[in-house]
Formats: sequence, structure tokens, C-alpha cells
Amino acid sequence: MPELTAGLRADLARLVGADALLTDPADCWPYGYDNSRRQALPQAVVFARDVTQLQALVQFCVRYGVPLIARGLGTGTTGATVPESGGIVLSFERMDQILAITPGDRLARVQPGVTNARLQQAVAEAGFFWAPDPTSAAVCTIGGNLAYNSAGPRAVKYGTPRDNTLGLSAISGAGDWFQTGVLTTKGVVGYDLTRLLIGSEGTLALITEATLKLTPLPEAKRTLRATYADIHAAARAVSAIMAQPVTPCALEIMDSTALEMVSRYAGLDVPAGAGAVLMIEVDGPAACIQDAQRAVGAAAQVAGLLELRLAETAAEVAALWKTRKALSPALRHVAPKKINEDVVVPVSRMGELIEALEQLARDSGIRIVNFGHAGNGNIHVNLLIDPDDPDAVTRAATCLEAVFTLVLRLGGTLSGEHGVGVAKRAFVGRELDPVAVRLMHAIKAQFDPAGILNPGKALPDVLS
Repeated sequence: MPELTAGLRADLARLVGADALLTDPADCWPYGYDNSRRQALPQAVVFARDVTQLQALVQFCVRYGVPLIARGLGTGTTGATVPESGGIVLSFERMDQILAITPGDRLARVQPGVTNARLQQAVAEAGFFWAPDPTSAAVCTIGGNLAYNSAGPRAVKYGTPRDNTLGLSAISGAGDWFQTGVLTTKGVVGYDLTRLLIGSEGTLALITEATLKLTPLPEAKRTLRATYADIHAAARAVSAIMAQPVTPCALEIMDSTALEMVSRYAGLDVPAGAGAVLMIEVDGPAACIQDAQRAVGAAAQVAGLLELRLAETAAEVAALWKTRKALSPALRHVAPKKINEDVVVPVSRMGELIEALEQLARDSGIRIVNFGHAGNGNIHVNLLIDPDDPDAVTRAATCLEAVFTLVLRLGGTLSGEHGVGVAKRAFVGRELDPVAVRLMHAIKAQFDPAGILNPGKALPDVLS
């Protein structure tokens, strides 16, 4: 790509504002990474301010063939915001206004730099929540949630960003500003560009504003923890829970390796011989919550159940969740540079998936820890390796390929909410058929004719 000469830097400063531009490598390095631990040096960093500034920036990048990579706060895990081809990183951290909260229409209008937690706090004061709740909610942005279609535990009942976004404002790769969607919960005029842009990882357009669908806060909530002798019993329980009418608002799973790790590093308050744990929450009207809890609890009582505990107080809720919340710190302690995938299979195949993953761990000598959003079949597969050990890295690469092959054989998908970025790009052709990929490249060319928006991400160049 062309070098940003002193003259081009001066032109760029005039276009975007000198106070919104970094060009010194020491200042730019912190904007060249994400949580995948990949890092590359951008030639410049621009802080998004408004539509006019962004249109000028896009037109500059088109004119000189400079890649433009949109970035929130860098919590992604697939390298999607890493400028591997160089270019300009566009940070939306300063474009962080909550523009409106309209309770009567159950919607909020926000800029992409607003953090998930800040939005949740603001709408809670009006009696609402936005359904997506990723683990990184305290620091991830709405723009990043939309870019990856990141959801979190509540997706089992309330859906993903695609299900909870009414419309967007965006700028195409040609510099054209446009709007998608509606302000209503019904609307079928034109193609659904809103859902198309969500999950596209900044490869089609720059999102400048989002209209989000809000949901009223539930009156009541109940939390249960079910402990099972093995993963197959837990998987049967998940299928039974999802087959009855009451949908839980959270249904999380931890396998035996996860439980062993928590026990070693944080203590474990579960029965002896536990092979898997489900964390279950139901919510709804106060008048119905006891019946909902009983229905879900009854479904959880399959063969192999060792214990079913119900939290009656806030302290008991915290105690039940302690095991799940201790897992991530334990994993960071054991393997701070672990490989973390987020595959999805049909709920009915989840037990088969985890059993096969346990066999892969034995065959490869790679320790694998599995946990995640059981109600969606969305399992976080963690390969615990030392990246400084070449043999471990080689075995992990072989193991990871086998994981993806297994997931596709079970009718699953390679990513539920982490996206593709560069980490999974080489495997996309195994899931998507050649015609679909060709159509996606044609869509990309319509939105981004010069190919400047986040090049080299999400889609394979050529299918094998």
C-alpha cells in the first residue's frame, strides 16, 4: 500500500482535524492490537468525530488506496481490527453519545463508541435493557457488538444484536452516507441491510449510529445450579430444558476440565464426582416466576443429576455463580495465551461435541477446557498452550483444525459471536459453499468498490 508521506499526512490532518490524528509510531502502536494478541503498526490513527469528517476520510482513503480499519476498544479475539495490511485505524472511542432513549417506542439511538455497560445503565433507569450482554460488557462498545454480532448469555431467550437492532446509519466504502431499517418493530420495505451490516466486521460500511430495540426489565428472576455426573447427563438436561415452553434467560455449561481448574485455583462448592455444571436463570412477571422456575427445574432433573440448588437471596445467587465467574481468572492464570474459539452446534449434538473434544485432548496432548452458552449450543473451546513451545503450537494447530472439522460434521458453525477476522478466515470456505462466497464478494464490491474497508478479513480470497 502507498506510504503516507509528509504531504499526505498534512492533507489528512486538514481533512480530519489535527486533534483527531496520530501519526507517531509510538502513539499508533496501542491501536494496532486486539484481544487475539495479534498486533500490527497502523500508519495513522484517526478518531471519528462526525459524518462529514468520516466521509472526507473515506474519500481520502479511496483516492490513495489506503486501507481503513474501524476499531472500538479492541476486545475482539479474532484479529479483525488489526491493520495487517497497514493503513489507517479509525477509532470510534470519542463518538460515544447516547443520543436518545424513547421508552414509549422501546428504542435507544446511540453512537458506536458507547460501551455496552454504559448503555445498560442508562436504559435501566428507564426500566429497560438491551438484550446483548457480552462478558466484556464493561469495556466493549456497541459498534463492536454490532460488528461481530456479539451476544452473551441472554441470547438464548432474547437474541443477538441482529434481533435487537432496528436500524443503522452508515458510510459506505465509496463515502456515501445512508440509512437502513426502521423506527418500528415491523417493516419490510427493501432488502434488510441492517442485518447484513451487523456481523460484517467493518468490511462493508462504517456504522455511525444505531437504533436499538429495548426490552422491559423483568419483574423477577430465579437462579439455579444443576450438577451432573457427566457431560452427557448435562447435555440431556439442556435438551430437555430447551424442549419445554419456558425459555431460560441464561443457560451456561462447564465441563469436567473446567470444574477441575476452578477447584484447583479458586475452590469448588459442588458435590464430589461432578462431571458438569449448568447455571440456569429464568425471568419474567413476579406472578409467574415460581411456575417458570419449577418447570425448568423439573426439566433439569434427568438421570445423572447430582444436585439442583435454588438461590433464594442475592447472596445465594452470587454464591451459585461463583464457580462460573472463577473460571476465566483460573484460565488466565494457567494459560494467559490460550486459544479461545466459540463454535456452535445444534443443542442436541452438544454432548457429542464435548465428548469428541475430550478425545481430541487425549489424542493431541493439548488440554482443552469447554464452557459456554449451552442454550444456544455455543461452546467456548479453550486450548491451553504455551505459545513459546514450538511443538505445542504445532499440535494445537492440528487440534484446532480437527475441532473445526468436528463442528461442521455435527451441523454447526465456526463462530457464534467472536467473528472471523483473520483467525478463522482460512476455514470459512469449509462452511460456506462457493456460490455463497461469490455472492458475498459481489456484495462487498458494491459497498466497498475500492476495497479499502478492512481488507483481508472475514472472507477467503479464493475457495479451495
